[in-house]
Amino acid sequence: MNGCLPDKIAIVLGAAGRGNMGQVIARRLAREGARVVVAGRHLDVLALLADEIGGLAIVADITRRQDLDAMVATTVERFGRVDIAVQCTGVGIGGPFLDVTEADLAKLIDIQFKGPFQFMQAVIPAMTGGGSIIQISSATATIMLEDFAAYMGTKAGIDHVVRTVANEFGKRGIRANSISPGLTDTPMNAGAIATPGLLEAFLPSYPLGRIGTSEDVAAAVVYLASDECFVTGQNLQVNGGLTLRSNPTTAAMVAAMDAAAKAAD
Repeated sequence: MNGCLPDKIAIVLGAAGRGNMGQVIARRLAREGARVVVAGRHLDVLALLADEIGGLAIVADITRRQDLDAMVATTVERFGRVDIAVQCTGVGIGGPFLDVTEADLAKLIDIQFKGPFQFMQAVIPAMTGGGSIIQISSATATIMLEDFAAYMGTKAGIDHVVRTVANEFGKRGIRANSISPGLTDTPMNAGAIATPGLLEAFLPSYPLGRIGTSEDVAAAVVYLASDECFVTGQNLQVNGGLTLRSNPTTAAMVAAMDAAAKAAD
């Protein structure tokens, strides 16, 4: 079989959005020879993807531990083990610090901290021959982006949990790493990227001259998942050098959008 992941068993949680990052990652893992379980909340979307890549679709809500345990149990029943576990689920809730509601905070904690924590708890026992855990994080867990305190804090918190998992389970041959994209061209960000002036505000922050794509992240996932990888406990900054600079301030974004609007008049 072609590819660098022949017969690896992979779970990708967060692949239930059409064309989202999880789907791009799942397709790339399948092309590399892995047998891929795609999971998320929407069976119709997952089933189409599973049919396309010859994988298995499982409904699982990251906020429900019983769903995560059932997802892993079904994978083990079907394939015998888990080799690769990729967690892509996230939610982009923002707003000024003093305006963040208790409900928003609880949702971010459930989806971006407790859920990934329990995802790792669920998959580790099934990695009987070692494996690779990959958490999709964010450059904002390292550098500033105004008005996203709870989003950034939960991403940074789970990154540190990933390090503890790498430290504790390395003796079992399990690697654990996170990947931090910056602004990425995905369906979730399509509206923002299409806003006149907004992309222009971000581009100077990227030394490589463009924002990222899901394919950039998928390529990093393949490396971290491969047996050639000798990396664990790391946060891989897959963002074109964004962390060498900084995200634009809210004022800079507003100024760029105002300038674009005036130019269009």
